[in-house]
Amino acid sequence: MLAAVLMLGCCTAMAACSAVGSDSEDAVSEIERRGTLLVGTTGDYRPLTFREADGSYWGFCIEVAQAIAGEMGVKTEFVPTSWPTLTDDVTAEPPAFDLAVGGITMTDTRRATMLMSEGYLGNGKTILCRASERGRYRSLDDVNREDVRVMVNPGGLNEKFARERLTHATIVVHPKNEEIPALIAEGEADVMITEITEAPYYVGTDSRLAAPLLEHPFTRGEIGVLMRRGQEALLRQVNKTIRRMKADGTLRRLHEKYGLRYAY
Repeated sequence: MLAAVLMLGCCTAMAACSAVGSDSEDAVSEIERRGTLLVGTTGDYRPLTFREADGSYWGFCIEVAQAIAGEMGVKTEFVPTSWPTLTDDVTAEPPAFDLAVGGITMTDTRRATMLMSEGYLGNGKTILCRASERGRYRSLDDVNREDVRVMVNPGGLNEKFARERLTHATIVVHPKNEEIPALIAEGEADVMITEITEAPYYVGTDSRLAAPLLEHPFTRGEIGVLMRRGQEALLRQVNKTIRRMKADGTLRRLHEKYGLRYAY
């Protein structure tokens, strides 16, 4: 009897593993059958992902997604998402898209409920401020003051960081991330919480802005590709592409093209 129970348990476990593997392979097969990799992205995070008025996308992460699709032999179609809805969109049934890219930091919280690729870009929190006030901010403590207005986009890690670490500052939430740098320059707020990947772009394109703490980020992490569970075969394909891009210099060339720091 005991042997029969053990045999039944083993068969059940093997069937479960087989089902997971089958679902995983089916996801890749569906992408190949469709001929298109559906990529969710916010399109509001220069120079990683940006959606122009005509609906076209450009950016560092956009090119990484296109490389993944190219190695799968399919085209790329970008699907709009947002920071507040990103998790729900990734885990939606039916799926909203196959994977998501665009400044998505790898965190334990995301790994607990979703799949994340290997990192392909170093990242960390920093600030943007007006160039005329660059000397005012020498540390995070200089930002965490009652007379400092800090502007963030909603629903992402920038807002989370601001609310947890800047308890004395005034937090101002603005719905469109790409509009915040100009609002800082115009005096609508004093500081933007952003990333070391994003800040250099705006400093380089708007002389009214500065990133005085760029060399000393408040946090350190990595950006990766996000997808729902059950897509292990797709995850393997994504990681294979990332490793190839690191090995052959493609990733470094993209870092240089977009002026990104902390390249591999």
